[in-house]
Amino acid sequence: MSPRKTFVLLAVSAALAAPAVAQTPQEAQKTPGGPLYQKLCSQCHGEKGDGQGVAAPRLLPRPRDFTAGKFKIRHTPSGALPTDEDLEHIIRVGMPYTSMPAWKHLSDGQIKELVAAVKSFSPDFANKEKAPKPVEIPKAPAFSQESAKKGKEVYARIGCPACHGQLGRGDGTSAPTLKDDWNHPIRPADLTKRWTFRGGPTREDIYRTFTTGVNGTPMPSFAESLSDAERWQLVDYITSLDPRDEPGYAELVQVQWTPDEIALDDLTKAKKLFASARPAYFPVIGQITEPGRAFHPSANGVTVQAIYNSNEIGFLVTWHDMRADTTGHNAPDLAVPPAEDQGDAAPAASSNKGGESVFGEEEEAPAAPAAPANTASSADDFFNEGEGAAAAPGSEFSDAVAIQLPAQLPTGPRKPYFLFGDSQSPVDIWFMDLAKKAATRYSGAGSKSLSVVEGEDVSAVASYDHGEWAVIFKRALRGSGGVTFTEDQYVPIAFSLWDGAQSERGNKRGLTRWMYLYTMPKETPSALWPMLRAALAVLAVEILLIVWVRRRHAAASQGTEIQDREVPVHV
Repeated sequence: MSPRKTFVLLAVSAALAAPAVAQTPQEAQKTPGGPLYQKLCSQCHGEKGDGQGVAAPRLLPRPRDFTAGKFKIRHTPSGALPTDEDLEHIIRVGMPYTSMPAWKHLSDGQIKELVAAVKSFSPDFANKEKAPKPVEIPKAPAFSQESAKKGKEVYARIGCPACHGQLGRGDGTSAPTLKDDWNHPIRPADLTKRWTFRGGPTREDIYRTFTTGVNGTPMPSFAESLSDAERWQLVDYITSLDPRDEPGYAELVQVQWTPDEIALDDLTKAKKLFASARPAYFPVIGQITEPGRAFHPSANGVTVQAIYNSNEIGFLVTWHDMRADTTGHNAPDLAVPPAEDQGDAAPAASSNKGGESVFGEEEEAPAAPAAPANTASSADDFFNEGEGAAAAPGSEFSDAVAIQLPAQLPTGPRKPYFLFGDSQSPVDIWFMDLAKKAATRYSGAGSKSLSVVEGEDVSAVASYDHGEWAVIFKRALRGSGGVTFTEDQYVPIAFSLWDGAQSERGNKRGLTRWMYLYTMPKETPSALWPMLRAALAVLAVEILLIVWVRRRHAAASQGTEIQDREVPVHV
């Protein structure tokens, strides 16, 4: 299931489960927002449009409170209301990486009905003095590296790193303290993942955000503080951080042959071994199937590269995290209290500390999950307070990562249950608590049946740099247990991530579904010889054909001459 579908499932499950109740015309007129709004939208946004729907406690970012008249994605100045076209656009295309789905199947009339419903909840829309006046968004000029270089200077000058981090990965020192106008914790955008931007990934979309700001969040408008040229330079810098405007999710990890030893004593040197291995980017979604659920994991993607030599196989696993949690502990078999599994609403937050978060982005990346019922009430406690690029002192749980493989190579299409296997198909789990310097191997026959495997030769090393975890695992091709890796082989593989700052542990984690690992042949046959051989074969056939045609023609000509000589002459 894709991340988009998972969020949609959370958002509309209540609506799909509830039977439609027929209403008389008189009742429909008294229904806040109208019957279509109540059927499709009230489960999240509330029957009164106040963002307090029955599903709201489980959703982050929280559903929009329409009564406040504050809307994020607009073509109007900071603090202004959106146009009808803005509202229509969001309803039709949705907001990526949130529970707001795209309602593309609705007719134009139904879309307009929902726009009218949204506007009915705020009296500001009836105030003629507040009528929205769109801001013109020009077509983007040509991108240039020189413009991006200047944009990097603008990025630093106006304080963007305080929230978004030095490299734009959302790990700024103010990131853990950011809140919206409703005191809900929010995360700054990961600027390296433009496909997660709520308002769209194009350069015009980003320019619009810098121009109009994001109402209800710490992200301001730069329409007056930056010139048009500076805003486009900033856009170009954001674009330069990653060329993709779509994630390009993979289905396969290709394991590349290397003649070098996979040594882990020098992490920087070890990472260079993976330079020739093709990166595979996989979506990470919340574990919402069994108790210990994680509705809102902080990571939404993980990048994997793999190599092997004559003796060992190695994996480089990288993902972005707002900060490194290297205190406390973690394990895949830690129990999560039932009260914490209920998805209670995030606690009310205290006011922002100082003014560092004034440059914070809107919820352009998945926000932190709802706080457990037994946590303190401040947003700072919710994030366990700490610097964005340093370990959080006093964190009870640490960050962690795991690779999951079948204990034995499947002989058919059936793969083990993706939540740590099952009794019929156990799994091999390579786990690393990132507060420790060693990997642990587990055997899993289900999330409630995990055991440590002693004496296994799995080893790992990790580093955290500017919002990115990098972990290298390695193991012998033929270990004391688990799959034996050979050339030209497909093996199911899955990954799990735990964010200690969000109290993720045990079953409460972000995960991928089963993907495939393919060990590429050590020597890839050259395409030159097969091409040359085919060309020679064609040439030989052509030569034989020419010889045959010429012989036939010569034989025919000779037969004609003989006939001419043998014709009798009559006197």
